[in-house]
Amino acid sequence: MTRFATWASYPEQSRGRRHDEAKGLERGPRDAFQRDRDRIIHSISFRRLRHKTQVFMAPDGDHFRVRLTHSLEVAQIGRTIARTLGLNEDLTEALCLAHDIGHPPFGHAGEDALKAALAEQGGFDHNGHTLRTLTAIERPYPRWDGLNLCWETLEGLAKHNGPVRHPGWALRDADAGFPLDLESHASLEAQVAALADDIAYDNHDIDDGLRAGLLTLDQMLDVPLVARGWQVAQARFPDVAPKRLASELIRSQIGAMVNDLVAESRRRIAESGVGDVADVRAAGHTLIGFSEAMRIEERDLKRFMYANLYHHPRQLAAADAAHGIVRGLFAAYRADPMALPDEWRERLPEAEPARSRHIADFIAGMTDRYAIRCYREVVGEIDLPEGF
Repeated sequence: MTRFATWASYPEQSRGRRHDEAKGLERGPRDAFQRDRDRIIHSISFRRLRHKTQVFMAPDGDHFRVRLTHSLEVAQIGRTIARTLGLNEDLTEALCLAHDIGHPPFGHAGEDALKAALAEQGGFDHNGHTLRTLTAIERPYPRWDGLNLCWETLEGLAKHNGPVRHPGWALRDADAGFPLDLESHASLEAQVAALADDIAYDNHDIDDGLRAGLLTLDQMLDVPLVARGWQVAQARFPDVAPKRLASELIRSQIGAMVNDLVAESRRRIAESGVGDVADVRAAGHTLIGFSEAMRIEERDLKRFMYANLYHHPRQLAAADAAHGIVRGLFAAYRADPMALPDEWRERLPEAEPARSRHIADFIAGMTDRYAIRCYREVVGEIDLPEGF
């Protein structure tokens, strides 16, 4: 009996790993994708996600999400969708857990600062840095750099948002060492991971925004998708105070988006006639997606969130401060490499662009609070605005 649908990814059919690993030394009864998931969970980079920005920078509140909790929530949604569609849950989970590992401190503000700092050395993008981290920067094994993940895991991380026709330097380097067929579509598991990410942050950022007082329920009800979810919640619990229904609204909305995604994806898969994962990569378009109606509503929700939460004046002030911290750290380490920790200073390349990229690697690995501490040590004191 087949474990998965024929178009799923099968670990025994994996294209393998970049570095051969000794046979007979496997630890525990795990297949290749399960090992990848576990390597990601046990990595230093994954642990650091607990102190990296999701929405709120260096959050003091115990209940706000960070990159780690966001990644776990993405994995939960991704596993549910994968199981329902007959896909490989372990590969899906690995991709969901690792998708944000390349984020620097302070989220997109930190990324923008590193992109500007490396403008003459090829720039910076968090997705390329995810591949760089997992193939080069992590060093837990004695004979090679990186986690030596399966081709399918690296491919999914590189292409979960679709084919990459103009990769940045970090992704090009990873691809040169282990070609990932960047111009084709990725597996259905990778496509699921991409949409699970959207579903998670679309909804959980609402929860955090309401908790922080940057959003109000009255504001949110101007969004059709939210208004419909609120009607469902009120109809189910008509005698419950509105304040206690916020979590029910989020659950209802996630359920509606997941159900829509599953139904639409089943329709697309059936109409495409794909028979295996090779057909999926050759299909020429994504097969996992929302219906047109849900796609429009989800797009409108994102627009609202950018206008009212991500670009809220308090958030913009925090982003400016974060940009200054990362920019200041890069300039300080570039001017005085002796300020780098011993391990990083000893491996500092002499020539550009490798030298600046190495410094950016160090900064990108920092947590929010470590970046603030380092700034105070190597640059000077900083006044942080409300929002940190």
